Amino acid sequence: MNTLSSSAPDGVAAIRPTGAAGAPVPGDLDPAIGAALAALTAEARAYTQDLHAANTTRAYRADWADFAAWCAAHGLAPLPADPTTVALYLTAAAARLKTSTLERRLCAIAAAHKAAGHPAPTADPAVRTLLAGIRRAKGTKQARKRPTVTHEVRAMVDALPDTLRGCRDRALLLLGFAGGFRRSELVALDVGDVEETAGGLVVTIRRSKTDQEGASRRVGIPYGGRHCPAHALHAWLAAAGIAEGALFRRFDRQGRLLPLRLSDKGVARLVQRQAAALGLDPTDYGGHSLRAGLATAAAAAGKSERAIMAQTGHKSAEMVRRYIRDGELFRDNAADLGL
Repeated sequence: MNTLSSSAPDGVAAIRPTGAAGAPVPGDLDPAIGAALAALTAEARAYTQDLHAANTTRAYRADWADFAAWCAAHGLAPLPADPTTVALYLTAAAARLKTSTLERRLCAIAAAHKAAGHPAPTADPAVRTLLAGIRRAKGTKQARKRPTVTHEVRAMVDALPDTLRGCRDRALLLLGFAGGFRRSELVALDVGDVEETAGGLVVTIRRSKTDQEGASRRVGIPYGGRHCPAHALHAWLAAAGIAEGALFRRFDRQGRLLPLRLSDKGVARLVQRQAAALGLDPTDYGGHSLRAGLATAAAAAGKSERAIMAQTGHKSAEMVRRYIRDGELFRDNAADLGL
């Protein structure tokens, strides 16, 4: 029997071999068995860490580090933490953090305690009541990046330079918009994930934020005209000589193509750079703008909620309806009276 234990919020820190009654295995364990258990330990840690998306894991680590540092500075124990400690931390952090970030900090603290076998202090009624009060005082509306709708994506693409990097960025913007992909999904694509068919490209998303078990989904990208995503992707792969591996790759500062996969932050920087090229405020845009733009533009064109969700992979109908409301603001508008 093995005992899994951890004091970190991102999974297994150690697996201690134990006997049938829970007692530690003697120190003279056969080396071959010890090596096998060590290998299983590494696999168990990997499986546990894979429960969360990479971005979520990174955020939880940063959240836990912030809480632990605050506790150290105030002479308080972070693990196990008293509910009063969490409440005081929450109060101090409320002055500098958004409500959504505070909620994520609590999730990280709860995860750390659960992994270490302690009850979560975040479930204490005093902590929940305090969070509710902070929500009322600060509000819960999240700042959203503006969507890049069809005419803006076309303009962004047209403003790109006629270089190898510009060729990559053209394919990335058009494919990202047409697929309604999350930036993490876009940069995770390999050449083998894209299939050519008579109707267009079929892109297989192997894993995503809402599909951590890797069930995968297939997304259709229809052929288009001058701004056809399929043609742009073909041009990029041919120009870069890429036949396998990562679909979108990095360039170094000298403009040389590297074999390294593009990061999700690279997508955000590209969208912001092209927004600035159009005279738009780049801080209003980000990697999510392509995904939000497709959903908004599709709603404005009268596409159904079902069709939009099928393309974007949204699990929440409410989120898609928000885009539909934005897209339909000026359709059959009551104020359209010829002023």
